[in-house]
Amino acid sequence: MANMKSEISFGLVNIPVVYNPIIKNNDTSFNQLHKKCLSRVHYQKYCEQCKKPLKEADIIKGYEYEKDKYVTFTKEELDSFQVDSKGTIEIVAFVPESEISPIYYEKSYVLSTPKKSKSYSLFLEVLKKSKKVAVAKTALSSKFYYVLLRYMDGNILMSTMYFDEEVNIPEANVEASYSKEELNLALKLVEHLSGHFTPQKYEDDYQNRIKDSIDKKIDGKPISKTKAKKKESIKDLMSSLQKSLES
Repeated sequence: MANMKSEISFGLVNIPVVYNPIIKNNDTSFNQLHKKCLSRVHYQKYCEQCKKPLKEADIIKGYEYEKDKYVTFTKEELDSFQVDSKGTIEIVAFVPESEISPIYYEKSYVLSTPKKSKSYSLFLEVLKKSKKVAVAKTALSSKFYYVLLRYMDGNILMSTMYFDEEVNIPEANVEASYSKEELNLALKLVEHLSGHFTPQKYEDDYQNRIKDSIDKKIDGKPISKTKAKKKESIKDLMSSLQKSLES
């Protein structure tokens, strides 16, 4: 989806943009191999009833409305359900960002301008000055989304949102009572651990160990096992807070 072109529809003003995802997957990719000969394992789409492998053209999508009963849809039928906003980012409202809970955010993209654009610069300044975010609708990879457009460090940031019916927040647990001394100790612990958010400090230890182990295996070196540190378990809340501050 990198460098995909679109346009923001702001009233009767169309603003050409190019968007790119700002997050890249940091996970190390592994292949599945046959243990005996180290050949790659491949998967084949197979029909159990007809006892034969299938080509992509043989496959349609179906919804199971009762056990083993399906209504089927062709690709053309599914494509016909696409919303009119496909290819555009149509603004429907401006709202205060403080009213939007972070749980609704999904993926984020930077919307840049493919060339110098007065309309882009104007809209960027509007977001900055108004201190509001734009709610818009669009389609990405054949899926309909509502998105938020907001100003961030001289860029327009677009975040896809979960729909309300996708968000499942459990009921809050009943609060248990605690003493004033326990609260003060907990606040002291927070103060002791307080600092500023520096994302570069928080590295992916798991992926770093994997990459280090890959290099060692390539060089024929042994891999040392990492032992998890045992934490002292203290059941009494007051004692555990005091011990945490001491350590």
